[in-house]
Amino acid sequence: MALFAGLAAFPITPADADGRVDADGVRRLVRRLADAEVDSIGLLGSTGTYAYLSRGERRRAIEAAADEAGGAIPIMAGVGALRTDDAVALAKDARAAGAGAGLLAPVSYTPLLDEEVFVHFQTVAGESRLPLCIYNNPSVTHFSFSAELISRLSAIDGVVAVKNPAPPADQVAAHLADLRSRVPAGFSLGYSGDPGCAEAMIAGGDAWHSVLGGTFPRAALAICRAAQAGDAAKARRLNARLEPLWRLFRDLTGLRLAYAAANLLGLTNAQPPRPILPLSAAAQARVAGVIRELELG
Repeated sequence: MALFAGLAAFPITPADADGRVDADGVRRLVRRLADAEVDSIGLLGSTGTYAYLSRGERRRAIEAAADEAGGAIPIMAGVGALRTDDAVALAKDARAAGAGAGLLAPVSYTPLLDEEVFVHFQTVAGESRLPLCIYNNPSVTHFSFSAELISRLSAIDGVVAVKNPAPPADQVAAHLADLRSRVPAGFSLGYSGDPGCAEAMIAGGDAWHSVLGGTFPRAALAICRAAQAGDAAKARRLNARLEPLWRLFRDLTGLRLAYAAANLLGLTNAQPPRPILPLSAAAQARVAGVIRELELG
């Protein structure tokens, strides 16, 4: 299934200072991804600042993206929310607006227990009838999915994939093998954390959920396709060439970098939602320099 195989490109969601989504900006970003022929679009992920947008604005973003994609590129949309009933409503909205799947994170204020997360997924999947990808992003949600919990969740009808942070290169093969032994055939094991995803794909990961792909889809696709073709040397060479960009990811964070890059490329004129601040002029100059150096325009 294209939604859960190959390159899933995660763009920003341009919006104004009041949180109103720039639908034309969303369309421009989606057109760039469609022209590059990414495998799927991950809308309203963490880089898509889903947590900062109202229910209505999230739906507007999905509708704009689905309209521009025209069915040619499948869309997975973030449906995370603090309350289970809100997540159900968001998943129903996403399905009605044209998304083919939902990306569900266990958003919380009070730390959640495994059983609470299990019932949360069970409820959203059952009531929305939208296929779900588990969003394991402990650096943001402060909840980490164990292999045992992923196994339990994979038995729920409608929970069909996981997006895990990429382990270190020397651990990814064992990580994949362990999870494959625990989940049903066809359950997609995908990875995020762009600098480590070349190794995850080389090791046999099903999908690369990519911030890089949301802004620079051709660079990410070249690495992904090399890994899928079994050309590990080429994938590693292309990945190593991007080290100046990976350094920016580490120094500036992917979200801030993605906003700066999208603006520098003329795709949007958007700033991240407050309290997140745009990069300083000096940091933006660094980003512009790397884009020129690597010819990523």
